[in-house]
Amino acid sequence: MNAEPRFIQIHTLHTYPAALLNRDDAGLAKRLPLGNAVRTRISSQCLKRHWRMTDDRFALSALDIPMAIRSRSTLDEIRKRIIKNGVADDLAQAAAEALREGKLLDNGGKTKKGEEALKTGQAVLMGTAEINYLVKRCTELAEADENEETLKKAVLAMLKGEKKNIAALKHGSGLESALFGRMVTSDVLASRDASIYVSHAFTVHEAQVENDYFTVVDDLLRETGELGSAGIFDTELASGLYYGYVVVDVRQLVENLEGINAKDCFTESTPAERRELSAQVVQHLLHLIATVSPGAKRGSTAPFDWAKFMLVEAGDWQPCSLAGAFHDALSLTDSGAGTIREGAVQRMDREIAAMDEAYGSNLARRFLSLDPVTISGAERTNLAGLGEWASEIIRQGAC
Repeated sequence: MNAEPRFIQIHTLHTYPAALLNRDDAGLAKRLPLGNAVRTRISSQCLKRHWRMTDDRFALSALDIPMAIRSRSTLDEIRKRIIKNGVADDLAQAAAEALREGKLLDNGGKTKKGEEALKTGQAVLMGTAEINYLVKRCTELAEADENEETLKKAVLAMLKGEKKNIAALKHGSGLESALFGRMVTSDVLASRDASIYVSHAFTVHEAQVENDYFTVVDDLLRETGELGSAGIFDTELASGLYYGYVVVDVRQLVENLEGINAKDCFTESTPAERRELSAQVVQHLLHLIATVSPGAKRGSTAPFDWAKFMLVEAGDWQPCSLAGAFHDALSLTDSGAGTIREGAVQRMDREIAAMDEAYGSNLARRFLSLDPVTISGAERTNLAGLGEWASEIIRQGAC
């Protein structure tokens, strides 16, 4: 098979018992109606944040690519950094306010003064390289002009001609936006298309939830012989086998990281070296998806699990989720094949076989599993093998 690895699809199964992985506004486990049953789910935002923030040998930050900051207070952070460069407080405030007035970031229509006026209407993702550049330029202008009003005018004039320079910064908007995209309504910053698409993970069977009632014992009160508690609480816990699905748009990833047009990603004019960073990113991402667990109440539930099954597909056809295999919830009493986990994999295998028969087999596949299972047209390997295979086909531009 000599297809381009334009899309890399990652399917996983994770098991989480007695955990509160992702809460809704009422503090309950998030849910998803699907087919004949309601399931518990983990939002894509929750998953992506944990992958972004993880600090281990496969952390995104370990790739030595500038990261980003997501905050409503970025303009105030710029102000503080300008002050650290030796600029007077009032001039730093004037420069930051000018950035706001120049629509660097939307401040949500605020008319307040001082630090509060610098907060944006919503958290905005800005690359550290973008922030560093703006701090540097504002510091230079403040050092050349000690009048607040004329400094504001100088910063506003600077912004009008800086959009191309900011856009040209190497990895300017940060690795996170190169992966997960950025939507901004700024006159200076550029929006960026995501190269990683993440679905909401959901249980392959009906929701299994329980209300956990617990008390907090007052140690000092107990020493006096009293039996009263310091508080009575309850929370919802859920257990389940979750199907997760992630797609990597390799062309878009290379464009975001290297600044070349996506359509030129796999042409002869683009050497393999220009895809090396993307290959490393995907290798790290596979490890993060497999081993990083989301979850609230970590101290009382220890919601940590590694993927019990992971299937990686590569090819140049449009992606296709295997969620349809679980449109009818898996029975909790009769999986049809040994364990529930094995039954889930069999469902996925049947879905793949049916899709291959209907559309033609067009994907290269590798998988790992803790169970004695097989997948149509797929070779079995371990996590290191999956990462090495996926990164190598990106470098080669063929699978």
